[in-house]
Amino acid sequence: MTKSAAVRVRRAPPEPRRGVYELYWTFASRRQAAFEARLTGKTWPWTDDQILQTFKFCNVFRAADRVSQFMIRDVAYGQDTESTARDRAFQIVAFRTFSKIETWLGVTDVLGGAPRIEHLRTGAFERALDRVKATTGGLYTGAFILCANKAFGFDEKHRNHVGLFKHMFLEKACAERILQAPSLEDVVALLQSFPLLGPFMAYQTAIDLNYSDLIDFSENDYTQAGPGALRGLKKAFTTLGDYTPAETILWMVERQDQEFARLGLPFGGLFGRKLHGIDCQGLFCELDKYCREAVPELTSARSRIKAKYVATQGPIELFFPPKWSLPNGGVVKTPGLQLKEPASATSRRERGRPRKSDRAQLAVADLFG
Repeated sequence: MTKSAAVRVRRAPPEPRRGVYELYWTFASRRQAAFEARLTGKTWPWTDDQILQTFKFCNVFRAADRVSQFMIRDVAYGQDTESTARDRAFQIVAFRTFSKIETWLGVTDVLGGAPRIEHLRTGAFERALDRVKATTGGLYTGAFILCANKAFGFDEKHRNHVGLFKHMFLEKACAERILQAPSLEDVVALLQSFPLLGPFMAYQTAIDLNYSDLIDFSENDYTQAGPGALRGLKKAFTTLGDYTPAETILWMVERQDQEFARLGLPFGGLFGRKLHGIDCQGLFCELDKYCREAVPELTSARSRIKAKYVATQGPIELFFPPKWSLPNGGVVKTPGLQLKEPASATSRRERGRPRKSDRAQLAVADLFG
């Protein structure tokens, strides 16, 4: 009996929405150029793009954002000599859960150092959170939508998260399992198996763990689209064809050199480091926001950008994972910021900031020459 020949089925690729798909790459180029101009100490504004001047957007590379920078420098590569690898895993998970620098600083001040699993065991970690909450009034950032049910029987959200951490690190040996995980996807699946950690939060936390020297997987091995990225995907494509959202994000990773060259857009990456899955995922979220001004006819669940951009003064010191082997060793120091004019909403109005309809035309017009 002869075997039948294997049948190869050609998968239907995503179909870009003309203009908006190009805007994805244009945004990446302009936002990264503004980031680089800021680093070299150039005078604000660092871009001619009126939408970028007016509204706040995340960096193109997730690792360059303020909270991620703090996590990498002060948590993942913190100088607490008493912390073991297991403690570091707990610290990264705990930090990302709250995602608030002030909470971390407050807790470490109360404990006299980074929180360790022993602090979780004795109750010192929970008491430190209580003190910080009493002082600041809040422990969490608004950047992530967290599961807020009473999974561990408490009325207060942070007590349920303490219960979660005890369950993970004292009862289920989560730290050891993270350190022994065979892939990034397995780390995500492990985290997602616990209460209060949804799929996207598990993915974000896994990326933070992967910034550290605890594990080392390619960020292109696995990705996951968050709610904002799903909105951006719907705007950038008329259909995803036979691709899933995650596959489409990795499809963008593969096409980056081709598309920047096709559109004549300058893009040198992060000191030579190309876009990875987590970055392209985030760019879809930022595209969704950008399109609310540039292409308002593409409606979604959200119709406006809430945060206005205000330039801050002072030098910046960036720190990236040493294992990335960036040309500068991962440390970037920048001069102080120079402002032509106060970067306030009032001064922008005084300069005659274009109306919303004009900004949309300015942003899209040059896409078609």
